[in-house]
Amino acid sequence: MRLRLAGALAAVLVAAGLATGPAAQAAPSPARQPTLAGLAERHGRYFGSATDNPELTDTAYTKILGDEFDMITPGNGMKWYATEPQQGVFDWTDGDQIVDLARKNHQKVRAHTLVWHSQLPDWLTSKQWTASELRAVLKKHITTEVRHYRGKVYSWDVVNEAFNEDGSYRETLWYKTLGPGYIADALRWAHQADPHARLYLNDYNIEATGPKSDAYYRLAKELKARGVPLDGIGFQAHLALQYGYPSTLEDNLRRFSRLGLDTALTEVDVRMQLPATEEKLAEQADWYRDLTAACLAVRRCVGVTIWDYTDKYSWIPAVFPGEGAALPWDEELRPKPAYRALREALR
Repeated sequence: MRLRLAGALAAVLVAAGLATGPAAQAAPSPARQPTLAGLAERHGRYFGSATDNPELTDTAYTKILGDEFDMITPGNGMKWYATEPQQGVFDWTDGDQIVDLARKNHQKVRAHTLVWHSQLPDWLTSKQWTASELRAVLKKHITTEVRHYRGKVYSWDVVNEAFNEDGSYRETLWYKTLGPGYIADALRWAHQADPHARLYLNDYNIEATGPKSDAYYRLAKELKARGVPLDGIGFQAHLALQYGYPSTLEDNLRRFSRLGLDTALTEVDVRMQLPATEEKLAEQADWYRDLTAACLAVRRCVGVTIWDYTDKYSWIPAVFPGEGAALPWDEELRPKPAYRALREALR
């Protein structure tokens, strides 16, 4: 009788997680479900998240960031205003913090971004530059930054958002002063500074076939024909339920692959007009599932990155008033239907 009672007590203690000794050692531990990154890896893909320096003090946030993802993109820390705030004076603080975090978590880094029309320092935008002056400034910036991170990052978004919606070149400081050749030059300079980093052009509203994505297709085809070092096209995929799903996404990814280019979904979020309802969250989940499935269906679509993983740190409400709830985790870091849909797609 005493032996039976002792056995029953041991079973209770094991179940409660309080037992020690041989009985506890023999007790099976609960199986840990695979992460999004682990599921994506089975398909030869990565699954990433953007992050930004201010939220890295949030330990509950960084725990999920480190656990679920195998690719990190610095949301702002590698942009020009942060890295060269004064001409010729470089500051790597924010970028290095994220690279160091990624290394600690055994993650890779999609570095973002070298050439963009936005978030430029005043010293760059307030001056009238000659073409030779600006070309020298651009070359020095790209070469210095890419060399600093040489061997530490997987890829670079070299040129970001170069086209308008109608497929014409965006009238940026770079285009107006240097002409369209600045794109090829930027790619060449980045390649010289780090021959092993994958080099991308990156933009939004190019997920569906249309004038803007056609412009990238023509440019990519031309650059490849000229031997310019271009490795991939980044489809940002900042989507909104009210504008409809880009149903030609898979075909579009496939045509860039046929040029010998990688593709990636680089800044994914799916916003909605607030308040969020069960119906909207279910539709959002379908979109996340379909986006991921489209990438998996195209061999050279190498991975998916969501633009931070939680509504708590989303850029959407500040830029699109009345919209939000765009990410797979809510503001309390709880998984939403979109998270479960991502897991289903990756399975």
